[in-house]
Amino acid sequence: MTEMRHSAGTADGGEEYQSTEVTGWVGWVLFAGVIMLINGSFSAIAGLVALFKDRYYLVQSDRLVISIDFTAWGWVHLLLGVLVAAAGIGALTGQTWARVVGVVLASVSAIVNFGFLAAYPLWSTIVIALDVFVIYALVVHGREAQQLR
Repeated sequence: MTEMRHSAGTADGGEEYQSTEVTGWVGWVLFAGVIMLINGSFSAIAGLVALFKDRYYLVQSDRLVISIDFTAWGWVHLLLGVLVAAAGIGALTGQTWARVVGVVLASVSAIVNFGFLAAYPLWSTIVIALDVFVIYALVVHGREAQQLR
């Protein structure tokens, strides 16, 4: 455990020190960043598969929860994957915007993969579970990662 001190100015010109402890839980944020990179990359690959080889999936697009063609699903997965990977890089560097965007995108990713569940059941279930871990890590332990910068 590392203790970091941050100085804050006071009205009398002196300095007041606040002690902020960085715990081992910061590893959860780094875990979330790495998972976001991997998840984003795989989501982009799934999007490319849906764009170029839509017969790969187990069911027809009209049997999905949201009945749109695989080309549309491909673009959604590709765009979401790129955004999630970019937010993962930001989360690894301790950026506040990346935590906020990461929580929003992980929520959207879970919803999108729920809609895609019939086409790719095992993978969609795994992604939904990982999205829940990412949301937990970024919300509960995200502030500690800022102090590593």
